[in-house]
Amino acid sequence: MEEEEKKSLNFIEQIIEDDLENGLDLSKLRFRFPPEPNGYLHIGHTKAICINFGLGQKYNAPVNLRFDDTNPAKEEQEFVDSIKADIDWLGFQYDQELYTSDYFEQLYNWALELIKQGKAYVDEQSSEDITAQRKNPFEEGVDSPFRDRPVEESLELFEKMKNGEFEEGAMSLRAKIDMASPNMNMRDPVMYRILKKPHHRTGEKWKIYPMYDWAHGQSDYIEQISHSLCSLEFENHRPLYEWYLGQVYDNKSVAPKQREFARMNVSYMVTSKRKLQRLVQENITTGWDDPRMPTISGLRRKGYTPTAIKNFIEKVGVAKRENLIDIQLLEFCVREDLNKVATRVMAVVNPVKLIIENYPEDKEEWLETENNPEDENAGTRQVPFSREIYIEREDFKEEADKKFFRLKLDGEVRLKAGYIIKANRVEKDANGEITTIFATYDEDSKSGSGTEASLRKVKGTLHWVSAKHALPIEIRTYERLFTTEQPDAEKEVDFIQFINPQSLRVTHGFAEPSLKDATLEDHFQFQRIGYYMKDRDSSDETLVFNRTVTLKDGYKP
Repeated sequence: MEEEEKKSLNFIEQIIEDDLENGLDLSKLRFRFPPEPNGYLHIGHTKAICINFGLGQKYNAPVNLRFDDTNPAKEEQEFVDSIKADIDWLGFQYDQELYTSDYFEQLYNWALELIKQGKAYVDEQSSEDITAQRKNPFEEGVDSPFRDRPVEESLELFEKMKNGEFEEGAMSLRAKIDMASPNMNMRDPVMYRILKKPHHRTGEKWKIYPMYDWAHGQSDYIEQISHSLCSLEFENHRPLYEWYLGQVYDNKSVAPKQREFARMNVSYMVTSKRKLQRLVQENITTGWDDPRMPTISGLRRKGYTPTAIKNFIEKVGVAKRENLIDIQLLEFCVREDLNKVATRVMAVVNPVKLIIENYPEDKEEWLETENNPEDENAGTRQVPFSREIYIEREDFKEEADKKFFRLKLDGEVRLKAGYIIKANRVEKDANGEITTIFATYDEDSKSGSGTEASLRKVKGTLHWVSAKHALPIEIRTYERLFTTEQPDAEKEVDFIQFINPQSLRVTHGFAEPSLKDATLEDHFQFQRIGYYMKDRDSSDETLVFNRTVTLKDGYKP
């Protein structure tokens, strides 16, 4: 049994279990999620969120939310707020809200110590010259002419850098490690650069800012993070992470252990923040939370649920190698969850009027229908019925073969929760388009009445909306934003070329009046059409509903 449990662990859990077996105190476990506040979180981030917070839940260990705010040129409070809202919406709670900027003073003091020990120096070369001198992994790099400058000189220049006495790009602080290392990250990496931009938290105080590699591991150490989990792109950075850590480690504290997992790439999506920013700036989407965006806020607005996203991450698993995940798996998880929780309602997205000629003009009645057949506790509701109704235009044909189980002339169907009707004739406009269908109903065939007529079997059941009570709605039908699985796979081709011009279609229809009370948190199944959610663009005059996902798909999990 114990062996079976061990096999079911993913490789990160196995690392933690091994560390605990080798003497790491369970109380020392601590994790973190460290986003950079330079954009909204996207579907790829949900993997890191679920891994870190999932481990926190599994081991009853704290998880910090730490904003990696070391680049004020790209960071904004809006992004900080959106990240916190996304984590909250996903249902995770962090132990502390922290910022790398909290540690700027400590990082600066540690940098001074490295200079004093001859392990860091101020370089007056341009970033282009530094890059050129690093060469490539197959030949040794060239030492900077400033590599052996006196400690006192570097200390003095570093102080002046801090005080803003030099222009941006004039100089930088570099660690003195190994210009012959096959790992390019170890070839005297830059620790600090001059950046004269106001910071969203520290204001004008700092004129220099630490580079990610220097700030990240040291922040982990300050917070006593036991396992620093990151995506595979940082695997080559691990030796530098450990080298930096070795310069400040005091042998009495927990030394954070960096381990990497595969990033999550989903077909028909791009997750580069730079590319997502382009979509927003060039007005290809309406913003970061556009329902076509792969951002968490976009998925939320579209109608995805936290449960669906977490189930998706669980099915994808924690891998060591990157691969492309089929978007249909994500949609399957959304559909699977919404089937359990969404209220069934009747809405007609492409309406045509149908008049039941033998139903009294002044009569209306309320019919009972279930809210969710998948949930026995969901109960029932009443929907109004009258002589004139709307049905879907696609649900009627004047002539049809035996495979068409909807309404046709001289054919019968059942109206959901209502009566059996028979189509008799139609009226058309000057273009030959049907404007009205005329039908008759079987008065004794009311669903649930128990009469012999109500038990009569007909092949089709249609959803409908009473015209007299119909609630006008705007329907936004979202398709995939890109026409190809990997829109940014070819570096020489601009991914914008693969934008799907049909990614949003806006139509107008009618819904049963119960939707007037819909909130932005409610999920609905428009029966026989798809899953929908009310959009924040809704007003008292116009209710807007976004299609979350279709009812069915060919995906087989």
